[in-house]
Amino acid sequence: MRRLMILVACLMSSAAGASPADRWAAIGQPSADDHPRAIGGAAAGCIAGAVALPPDGTGYQVLRLERNRNWSHPRTIAFIQDLGRKAAADGAGPLLIGDLSQPRGGPMAYGHGSHQNGIDVDIWFRLPGRALMPDERSRPVPMSMVKGKAVDAKTWTPRHLKLLERAAGPPEVDRIFVNPAIKAAACRSAKGDRAWLAKLRPWWGHDEHFHVRLSCPPGDGECAPQASVPDGDGCGAELQSWLARPTILPELGRDKPNTRRPVLPEACTAILDRPARIPAAAR
Repeated sequence: MRRLMILVACLMSSAAGASPADRWAAIGQPSADDHPRAIGGAAAGCIAGAVALPPDGTGYQVLRLERNRNWSHPRTIAFIQDLGRKAAADGAGPLLIGDLSQPRGGPMAYGHGSHQNGIDVDIWFRLPGRALMPDERSRPVPMSMVKGKAVDAKTWTPRHLKLLERAAGPPEVDRIFVNPAIKAAACRSAKGDRAWLAKLRPWWGHDEHFHVRLSCPPGDGECAPQASVPDGDGCGAELQSWLARPTILPELGRDKPNTRRPVLPEACTAILDRPARIPAAAR
């Protein structure tokens, strides 16, 4: 029945002239692949055999489950669970986990242009200090760390800096996108080994959450890696060039419909058409 409903939704989307992203979003279950694979790039790719991040775990909660964007590569799932345990030990949990990927990755109908191949995750800066109730998880209230072109002293704390350092530590973390003002604050405050700062990449927005991107999983030859981050800690001329620009916070309406039409790898067509993995409860 589930497969039939998905097929009907896809046909209706096609008939209405919907974008390719709508078809990817309409599929509610991952492909029936025994070996999960990240395919293509973060902004033009898909996932074979994705697994779901459990809605609740030690030190974390997944937000807005109705989006069905808590799917990812197992390596990304393991990273989140490990970071959650560290956050709990630091007294910073539960972390609020935003979007990962769709059940088969691919372009999203609204919001992100990336998060397509199972190596991205958004983690909110808001640290509530308690588990959110169901209605709070469905309609969570974000908290900006930035005011103007600097961090907001009312919201930004040493605990947030420690969380970013924790997140940047694992070798599989390729980069973490943060608002330029947050990168500047980290550059000023970091003590001791500053190598992790290189992974903090300034990017518009990212004042209410940070966006972690892992490297391609070992053995996933179809995964397209991003260019390496530049040498150094990134606290010099590059950061200053970002801070000199007029826009630091994003425009309103962050979940606008996507108009991008990325060219996906040919393998993604097969992933989109593969049978769904049948949930254990339905077998």
